[in-house]
Amino acid sequence: MSGAAVLELDRLTMRFGGVVAVSDLSLAVPDGRILALIGPNGAGKSTVFNCVNGLYKPQAGRVLFQGVDITGNKPHRIARRGIARTFQNLALFKNMTVLDNLLLGRSLHLRAGVLDGGLFVGRAVKEELAARLVVEKIIDFLEIESVRRKFVASLPFGIQRRVELGRALAAEPKLLLLDEPVSGMNAEETEDMARFILDINEEMGVTILLVEHDMGVVMDISDQVAVINFGEKIAEGTPEEVSRDPEVIRAYLGRSEAAEGAG
Repeated sequence: MSGAAVLELDRLTMRFGGVVAVSDLSLAVPDGRILALIGPNGAGKSTVFNCVNGLYKPQAGRVLFQGVDITGNKPHRIARRGIARTFQNLALFKNMTVLDNLLLGRSLHLRAGVLDGGLFVGRAVKEELAARLVVEKIIDFLEIESVRRKFVASLPFGIQRRVELGRALAAEPKLLLLDEPVSGMNAEETEDMARFILDINEEMGVTILLVEHDMGVVMDISDQVAVINFGEKIAEGTPEEVSRDPEVIRAYLGRSEAAEGAG
């Protein structure tokens, strides 16, 4: 783990009409680390993700990935550079099998022409074999062998979350954006997902930018935490440092409640 920034947000600003969702935000995600981006509902966290993976083009500022300015690039181009994402609301193909959903995650790596693909010869065969090898490793890694042939719609919510994580991993990303990965999960599912996230970071060497409301998960697995409120960064540091920051406490509890607690 080098610690050099793999992703940099340089004075990022995103407005929707008269509403400023993200304001002059600068942030660096160190290579090989897990950085959690937290804040109250409506703080601008998902907007940051949408700017990073190209769904939004910010009005000001830059997004740098591995030192290259990718601001405003199309999502598929950003994905090909090595940024993958999961969503707060599942974006799986529910009437397809787990295996087929994971294979779709390899689509960015397919280069075979129409003729080779249609006849399934040459490069198409090599790419198919390579894709299946990657996907089989992910199935084993995420412990979803027993459901590989099942339709996603028939699976428990926690397993569906795991499948979406697997589809993102199938792209073999350098940076993984996780948008509330344990939202809606029970305690056991949350514990499993936290373990998988740590293993992805430590064993696969994937840098992770995480948005999550479960503070237990954030404090347990993050190397660094950045806090935003009304689109502005109000704190950054280790989980312990951030948890003691008075400005963070006020943002989460409200000024009156924080004052009462202090008294």
